[in-house]
Amino acid sequence: MLAEGVPRSTMARLLGMLLLAPALLWLLGLIILPHAELAVLSLRARVAPRVYEPSLAQYLTFIDEPLYWRTFVRTAVMSLIATAITLLMAFPIAWTIAKIARGRSKALLFVLCLIPFWVSETVRTLGWMILLRESGVLPGILVWLGVTPAPVEMLYHDATILVGLVYTSMLFMVIPLISALESLDDSLIEAAYDLGGNGWSILRHIIIPHAAPGMVAGCIVVFMLTLGNYLTPTLLGGKNSLWFTEQIYTQFITRFNWEQGAAFGFLLLALSTGLVWLGLKLSGQKFGEVMQRT
Repeated sequence: MLAEGVPRSTMARLLGMLLLAPALLWLLGLIILPHAELAVLSLRARVAPRVYEPSLAQYLTFIDEPLYWRTFVRTAVMSLIATAITLLMAFPIAWTIAKIARGRSKALLFVLCLIPFWVSETVRTLGWMILLRESGVLPGILVWLGVTPAPVEMLYHDATILVGLVYTSMLFMVIPLISALESLDDSLIEAAYDLGGNGWSILRHIIIPHAAPGMVAGCIVVFMLTLGNYLTPTLLGGKNSLWFTEQIYTQFITRFNWEQGAAFGFLLLALSTGLVWLGLKLSGQKFGEVMQRT
């Protein structure tokens, strides 16, 4: 009886709020509240057992210690390089799936992109270690072919870390690109060829502008995943990986210095937010449009 006197618009609004409630609770409990607690931790310093006072000492430590900010910069640069390589490799794959492959071959190519994600990241990374270690498969093949006189240690190099990062994040670049390229009308490309355009001019003036939201969406996701990756750089790079997430892990787990670890976490969050904002500005894309492609 009460529902009969409630306007339809009010009922629709209440229903919408009810449907959003689980997502809002998840957002509040798992994102907002933990980040608020980390913010409090990062802005205090321990002066005695269980005694704290407001302080920026954790951030000053980051500035004063060269190891921390050099690792911070290195992580950002390596993540940008990994994102760029992933984009260059994923674009032809996405183009083939979206525009060239048909029927079963299209589904097969997409499944091939999914297969690595049927196992955990740990198993995938350990697989690369088996392939690339000095006594592994690939060095043995190079010796058998006569390329190298003795097995070569391929682990613990920057190139190895990049290989692992690109392999781990490829799918997250391919999917937004496929979504963007599938909406491209083939008649536009045919008309461009009829008007005398070549492959490079069509790519630059038609394909890339149309796929720009998908490219930016993929780059944002891959960059964030790469920047926050811990397992792949640590296992493939060894003790000299110098990845910033390893510094955060050390502060939280090894040194039990939660204040310093929280400060490092917020610095990493600020870095990812700043670079994503810069990327959107340089590409001329809007965040809402880009996220629709993810």
